[in-house]
Amino acid sequence: MEGLNPDFAREVKGGDIIVAGDNFGCGSSMEHATIALKHAGVGAIIASSFARIFYRNAICLGLPVIENIKVYEKTEQGDRLEIALAYGEVKNITNNQVFHFKPLPDFLMEILNDGGLIPHLTKKLKEG
Repeated sequence: MEGLNPDFAREVKGGDIIVAGDNFGCGSSMEHATIALKHAGVGAIIASSFARIFYRNAICLGLPVIENIKVYEKTEQGDRLEIALAYGEVKNITNNQVFHFKPLPDFLMEILNDGGLIPHLTKKLKEG
């Protein structure tokens, strides 16, 4: 992120949403990029498309990722967004627009709600 905004790490706040273009996460074949964004406080990422490995890593680490080109095209830096993952909806509070996306399957929502794959599997093992 430093290449786009050298102050990103200092400016990002807990729950911030990254809105990006095509192939977000390209070149991030390991989970470190996702871990860094999650620990920086990023609450979700909305992009036109994702590198497949980054997308899988994000879900496995409990970081919501949404593919939607319209959000990217119609959102400006600083806009306030609300995401309803279960309903497949992003609301841009700033410009009063609503965008829809295909909701994630239930099994992926369970992983995200549990905080990632490891916490999810740990919970399932405890449930028996």
